[in-house]
This record gives sequence, C-alpha cells and structure tokens, in this order.
Amino acid sequence: MSASKPSVTTEQIRQLLTEASRPVTRRALSESLGLDKAQSDALVKPVLEKLIAAGEVVRNRRAAYGLAADMDLVRGRISAHPDGFGFVIPDDGGDDLYLSPRQMRQVFHGDKVLAAVTGMDRRGRREGGIVEVVERVHQKVVGRLLLESGLAMVVPDDPRLIHDVLIPLERVGNASPGQIVVARIDKPPTVERSAVGEIIAVLGHADEPGMATDVAIFSHGLEPEFPEPVLTQAESFGDSIDSSIAAKRRDLRDLPLLTIDGADARDFDDAVFAERTDSGLRVLVAIADVAEYVQPDSALDQEAHRRGTSVYFPDRVLPMLPETLSNGLCSLRPDEDRLCVVCEMRLDEGGKVKSSRFYEAVMRSHARLTYDQVQRMMASGDSELRKRFEHVLPNLDALFDAFRVLYKRRQRRGALDFDSQEVYFQFDEEGRVADIRRRQRHDTHRLIEELMVAANVEAARYIGRSSLAMLYRVHEPPPADKLEGLEEFIRAQGLKVNWKDAPEPAQFASLQSQVAGRDNESLLNAVLLRSLSLAVYQPENKGHFGLALSDYAHFTSPIRRYPDLLLHRAIKHLCRRQPEQRFPYSESRMVELGRHCSWTERRAEDAGRDVDDRLKCQFMQRHLGDSFDGVVTGVTSFGLFVEITRFGVSGLVHVTAMPNDYYNFDPVRHKLTGKRRGFSFSLADKVRVRVLSVSIEERKIDLELDQA
Repeated sequence: MSASKPSVTTEQIRQLLTEASRPVTRRALSESLGLDKAQSDALVKPVLEKLIAAGEVVRNRRAAYGLAADMDLVRGRISAHPDGFGFVIPDDGGDDLYLSPRQMRQVFHGDKVLAAVTGMDRRGRREGGIVEVVERVHQKVVGRLLLESGLAMVVPDDPRLIHDVLIPLERVGNASPGQIVVARIDKPPTVERSAVGEIIAVLGHADEPGMATDVAIFSHGLEPEFPEPVLTQAESFGDSIDSSIAAKRRDLRDLPLLTIDGADARDFDDAVFAERTDSGLRVLVAIADVAEYVQPDSALDQEAHRRGTSVYFPDRVLPMLPETLSNGLCSLRPDEDRLCVVCEMRLDEGGKVKSSRFYEAVMRSHARLTYDQVQRMMASGDSELRKRFEHVLPNLDALFDAFRVLYKRRQRRGALDFDSQEVYFQFDEEGRVADIRRRQRHDTHRLIEELMVAANVEAARYIGRSSLAMLYRVHEPPPADKLEGLEEFIRAQGLKVNWKDAPEPAQFASLQSQVAGRDNESLLNAVLLRSLSLAVYQPENKGHFGLALSDYAHFTSPIRRYPDLLLHRAIKHLCRRQPEQRFPYSESRMVELGRHCSWTERRAEDAGRDVDDRLKCQFMQRHLGDSFDGVVTGVTSFGLFVEITRFGVSGLVHVTAMPNDYYNFDPVRHKLTGKRRGFSFSLADKVRVRVLSVSIEERKIDLELDQA
C-alpha cells in the first residue's frame, strides 16, 4: 500500500504561526511539517499566498511570515482625499487611520492594505504607515491623455485617484492628447515613483454619447462583459424550467400572481398575491429562485460574488447575472412557468403578521403590470386598463388592502420617510440627453415597497430562529459625532431634543410630524437625513434604524443582489430539512461576504452617481446663462449648494457669486449671514440662480444668485 501524498491546510499554517513567538520563514514552516523544498513550493507556498491575499498573514522584509493580528496591524481599504492625504478604513469598523501624502504615493483609492499605527498627528488622529498592499483594485485607469515636455501621462477621471499614470511614448499607440483613454498599469506606484502603464484602449472625447457610462465602468473597475465559462454555464440551463424539479414543488400556477415594475424593467424577480380571509389577509410574495441555478462555488457564483450587485446606469445595465438568467429563466415573465421561493404571510386587520412560512414552488405570472398602469386603474379608474386586466382586479384590490394596513403599521412603529424624488434622463436619437425629468412616486410604488419589507422581515426572522450564518441588512442609529451637531441644530430650531442618550426612530419621526407643513420642514428632513449612518451587510443583527425594525435582511432581489442569493440558499437549506452543520457558510465567512457586498454596493452607487453627474453637466452646458428656481441643499463657509428644482441638478454658488458682502457661517443653523447688508441664506431656502459655468471633467456646475 503506497503512502498517502502529504497535504497542507490553511489551518495548519495558522496554527504554526500562532504557536511561533515571532515571524518565521517558509523554510522553517516546511521543516516543521517535514517537507522538502519541492513539497514546500507545491504545498506551503500557495497556502501562504492565499493567507497574504486575505490579509491574515504578512511577509516582512526578511522573508519571514507572521499573523497580521499578532503584529497589531490595521487591515482595511484606502480612502483617498483629492488633497493628497488619505485614510485606511478598517475592516473591523474601528477608527480610521490617517495616511500622509507620502504614504499615499504608493496606493490608489480602494486598494486593500495592512498598515501599522506609527503615532498621533497634531490633530489627535491615529497616523499610520503602509506595511503591505494586500490587493490593488485598479489594474486599469481611465482618464485624459496629456503630453507635456516630451512626457505622456494619463490624468485619472476619478478625482479620488490622485496619481497620474506615466506612459512611455512608445506605448501611447494611436491615442491623441485630450482623448479619454484606458491605461493598463504595468508597474504600481511606489513612494519613489509614479505608476507606469500602457494605453490599451481609446474611448474618445469626453462629450461623446455613451462616454459617461464607458468612463464610469472603467473608473470603478466594473466589467461590461461576462467571461465565456460563465455565459456557457448560464446557457446550459436552457430557456424553460426542468419539469422534474417543478413536479417536486408546490404548484401555484393557477394562482393569479402578478408582477408590478417600472415600464423599462426587464428582470422581474418578485410577484405578489393577496386575498381576504375570515381573520384578515393572506399575502404571498414569490421571489425568483436564482439559487436553484447559481450553485455555491460555480463559475456563475464566483462571478456573481465578484460583481456583488447589478449596476444601473441611465443608458444600460451591468447585471450581476448573465441576461440568459436575469432577463430569461429567472425572470418572472407573464405566462411562463418559473421556479420561485415563496414567503406566505397571514395578516390581521391591523397589519400585524400573525404567521408566515417559506417554501419552494412553481408559478406562472398572470400579468406584467407597470406602476403607472396600476395607479391609473386603482386611483383613476381607467376603464380600458381595468377591462384588460379584469382577471387580476380582485388580487389588486386585496393587495391595496394589505398595503393600507402595512403602511399604517409602518407609521405607528415610527419608520422614517424621506420621500425624495428621483430624476431620469430622456435621450435623443444620437444618445445625448434631451431632457431631465422628475420621477413621480405614488401609492403603487409604496405598495410594492411595503410588501417587500414585510417579506424581508419574515425572512430575517425565519433564518434567525436557526443557527445558520446569514447577512442582515443593518442600519445603525446616528453616530455620536453626527448626533451632537444634530441636537444643536434641533434646539436652534426651537424644537426639543426628545431623547436622552440615543434616539429611537419614532423620536425622529415625531420631529418630522412636528414640522410637517411648516417652513422648516424641508430643512429638518435634510439635516435628519444627513445624520444617518450608512446601511451595511453583516452577520451581527443590530436592527434597521430607518425602518424601525429589529430584524431585517434582503430576500426579495436575488437576481441583482448577492446577499439575497445567500439568504435564499439558507432558506432552501431549511426548507429541505438539511442538517444545519452542512450549511456551506461559517460566521467568519459571512463577515467577509458582508464587507465585500457592502463595498460592491457603494461602488455601484458611486459609479451611477458619476454617470448622473457627468450627464447633468453635459445637459446644463446648453443652459449657460439661463435662470432657474432652486433650493439650497448645502451651506458651507465658501458658499451654497443649490439644486435646480426643475431638473434635480445641483451646483455651487460660491460666496464670490453672492451679494457683495462678508459672510459669517453658522454650522449649527446651516446658515450664511452677511455682516453689512443683512442677507442670509439657510438650508432649504428657495432661491433663483443663473448657470455661470460647467466643467464636465470636474463634474462641476457653477451658479450665481439671480438678483433680477
């Protein structure tokens, strides 16, 4: 019988490094395991590289390895400031670590690093030095090509990428100065020199149609195309469900489930149904069963994890899953059989969920409706639409009954409501922005939102009763540093701070109701909104402050969000009564997944905001010199940020473009007041502004007050 081949696990290496009193070489580790050099190269080296990439292990200048935790190192992402300095945002949520401009010369915004605390700066902040760059996020940089004094460089489009990329003249290719290009970084930046790269693509000029999205895709490290193995796997499922799988599920095909989405939606991941019962309402929220097709560690899963979320731009979508699934087999299209996971809820007359259950099913959507169609049927009584969709009218009536009781319950528990109006772009035949309009929200939007929130709550509770690791959608109360300024502002408005230590959501909602209809309503809402924390994904349940909920997770959008897909896997695991210990995710793994998904969500939001800002600048260039009504959305010592009401476009009124005076800035009252002439400007004030100048490259719109 032949001897078994040796193997080395990450746990073995962790154990050896833990037991060592100091960093040790690979040779010493290999000798401890009884391995020769060839075996060390094949077995120990890959494990060490994996641990280094994860930020758990550090290789020092003497080629010795040690655990990052034992070296008191901070692991996190780089956040760069346009002025040259930056911060390490720790993965564990601790205080940020300040990095000097010299330290920042070796990294780009978004890079993952291990850093050591080196002292305190003059402002009392922890100051650090980079020990190791764990992951370089930017393999490519998009920006404008410049030629100066015989040197070529790419100036990054993203203002957070504060280093230019040097390009040897022989590697410029066919690119011309002033064009937007893509540079591949061959040599990352160091303290001694800038990054060096090569031009690999020419996108064109900044104002060309579609350029805004192309630039954002490259700037934020997004991938416009799927790898071939991922596409092949997606296509292997065909375009219809497997009848043998459907036969093992609850059959809901005769139930008049329907979808309600925007007119331009292409992926339908939720369908709803409601009916009256003797004790209240029976409500079903059926969600596309993406987890049936996207299995853990498959090519599809690895790509979905990498993307984290679908990214929505005004002119296109970068989906998390290939369109074969996202718009095809997983989309709950009308009159087509689809696999789904169902949350069935029983509501009493007060909107309380008395019971709920989850199960796998097969369904067939009986109607694809838009928000506007439903609103016209239910609010305006559109006879043509009511006749066309008469087969689902009883369902719609019951759904609105469910919405009304759920919405009242939402108000009673004190959930916050910042009902802001989004804008959308209308494009001409050439792909340029023809107009910017406000998107109208009405009760049909709120109906779907309330049903999705209810299903998300029940999903969180269902998994929370097990020992399975999962990701909650956590929205913590306002941090202390923001709360102090908020309390000062509230008192300055003549209102009472109605909490002692930390606020409850209902206390925020009470403040909103106190000023409803008053002149300072918009002002208070704006300040409350700015005080809130960012929502994140994490396995530790800390509740959702904004929704005033103790249990909340994302369940309803697995086509476009990876956390929802993870939750579906957990629900299906329980529905199939599989042993909990066989669930493939640990608590520590969920911590990593939560950080990653929170980051990809921010990345998608930043990319979308960049495109919106660039398109708005392109559009406003046609309105130079025109005057518009606006509202003050920000007050600083150097001027006012004003949103043009008609378009939802924001610009800066610098103090030099305000009535000639010296201005005092009151950060508590969010107010600028002239010393001599008495002019004063506050957050939420209505003003008239004129478009002074526009810079597409900087995404800046300068305004001046129109005194006419």
